[in-house]
Amino acid sequence: MSAKRFAVLRGDVPRPSVSPETGTDTRDLFRSAFRRHAAGVAVVTTAGPVGFTATSLASVSAEPPLVTFGIGLGSSSWPAIRDQDSFVVHILGESQRDLAALFARSGADRFGPETAYTALPTGEPVLHGVAAWLRCEIRERFVAGDHRLVVGLITEGETVPGRRPLLYHDGTFGSFA
Repeated sequence: MSAKRFAVLRGDVPRPSVSPETGTDTRDLFRSAFRRHAAGVAVVTTAGPVGFTATSLASVSAEPPLVTFGIGLGSSSWPAIRDQDSFVVHILGESQRDLAALFARSGADRFGPETAYTALPTGEPVLHGVAAWLRCEIRERFVAGDHRLVVGLITEGETVPGRRPLLYHDGTFGSFA
């Protein structure tokens, strides 16, 4: 291991800091840093029907199979996620930018005539044409600042081989080149 890398691990190398004199707010730093972090795009739905676009989706565990996402307390979808016992995560394909934008837009008719979906017997909508969908039973809801982290146990789903994922980076939907 190089001396410089070792110094970083020990903490000897000065780290950049946010200076109060520059007026840089840590919320601005947070937003700026995460605009540089590319993320996959998912839509989360639950019975109602209710749904929203999420870029905070993450795998948690393979055994048991758990996923998590964050949802803001101010989201119009939060009351349904809070009150339901299950949800469906949809991994969007690169051709589904319009669907991602629709489910991200406040006040949009997300389940209007232009949205193709089928309701599962348990009531959750499954969007058509996605790269994958996973039905999950809610296991935990954790307080995380102005959001809640929701953890779900995967109970069923489907993947479609060959579908390239939709990505989100710097405020724009895109795909691999």
